[in-house]
Amino acid sequence: MSSPVKVGIKWRHRIMVHRVRVSGTFDTKAAALKWEAHQRMTLGQGEQQLAVTKTCAEAFRRYEIEVSRTKRGYRWEAGRLAAMAASSLGPITMAQLSTSHIAAWRDERLRSVQGGTVTREMNLLSHVFSVARKEWQWLQTNPTRDVARPRPKPHRDRRISQDEIDRICIALRWPSDGSITAPETIQQRIALAFLFAIETAMRAGEICGLRAGDVHGRVAHLKMTKSGYPRYVPLSPRAVEIWSMVPNGFCITTATLDAMFRMARHRAGVEGLTFHDSQHEAITRLASKINVLDLARMVGHRDIKQLQTYYNATADDIAQKL
Repeated sequence: MSSPVKVGIKWRHRIMVHRVRVSGTFDTKAAALKWEAHQRMTLGQGEQQLAVTKTCAEAFRRYEIEVSRTKRGYRWEAGRLAAMAASSLGPITMAQLSTSHIAAWRDERLRSVQGGTVTREMNLLSHVFSVARKEWQWLQTNPTRDVARPRPKPHRDRRISQDEIDRICIALRWPSDGSITAPETIQQRIALAFLFAIETAMRAGEICGLRAGDVHGRVAHLKMTKSGYPRYVPLSPRAVEIWSMVPNGFCITTATLDAMFRMARHRAGVEGLTFHDSQHEAITRLASKINVLDLARMVGHRDIKQLQTYYNATADDIAQKL
């Protein structure tokens, strides 16, 4: 905090309160300090008065501009924030906002979406109000802290049988007899991406983003991943063989992969399977080949506990190891 400075026979004082800079000249140091106290009280009250008139919709918009636009997941956050601004929370002011409003919004969302979606949105809400409290001084407390999240659903434990793998590949026009050595259609590229995922535990976005210069020998270099960090992925001989069929990359988008994989799954008569389940299958298979530290590094999990979500070995699988 700055102190009054004597300039000639006068005292000059400059202060900043809530990003507002003010200054004045006084006959005595005591007068300068008295003026400072008055300014801090007046400007502080003015800032609080301004904050309490702000609405949640204004907070969502400011967060989208100042915070969300710096994130890789900007598009998702921007969509969620816009929906929240249009919801029952939008017109509520910071002064009115309470845990009951958050709980009512949560219950309203649970009537149309799954609990996992609501939990992710509540985490976003919590950060918005945390920034509003700490940096903007629009709130005294974060109203989401005392509102319970929906109970999480059990983790998926879907395994993929070899029969299902074959049926999906056939539905994507990729034969299992080795009669084709290079993809001729987008469907066949998606079949290879599916097989590559089962070998490497890579996510759909990571596979679609691979380019010719990203694979050297038996290692794939992912420049950017979901966690925000680059990663090196060791490749099995089968993964290297698949990559040799698409040396310039799979040349598909995640949207195309998702849509065509769903159609192939339907044609193959496979129920309850998603492309992301390939990561569960891959991690479960790899767990029997490499130790847990190497596996966590390979799939990009900084917390080894995350592997428990994806490791889906059955009791029979474990019994065969005994």
